[in-house]
Amino acid sequence: MSETYDASNRPEFVMEDPEAALERTYIEEYLRAQGHTLQSLNDLPDEEAKRLMTEASSYASVRLAEVETRAHLVEDIHGSAPSLQ
Repeated sequence: MSETYDASNRPEFVMEDPEAALERTYIEEYLRAQGHTLQSLNDLPDEEAKRLMTEASSYASVRLAEVETRAHLVEDIHGSAPSLQ
């Protein structure tokens, strides 16, 4: 017997902080690249919608990690640079 995906368990996004907004942006970016939107996932079979959201979430995680790494790098550069004043 195959496992079914309950559409009511699909994640809902709550905008709590800028990182959450950026995560949603990356998820939407990934879905657009695949020819979908968050809304169009509702029209897909549950298994396919779950797969796309899993892939989109992984994509968003990688992109957020890149942003965080860059922010730390900039912080390190500016934190260690001598003041010109």
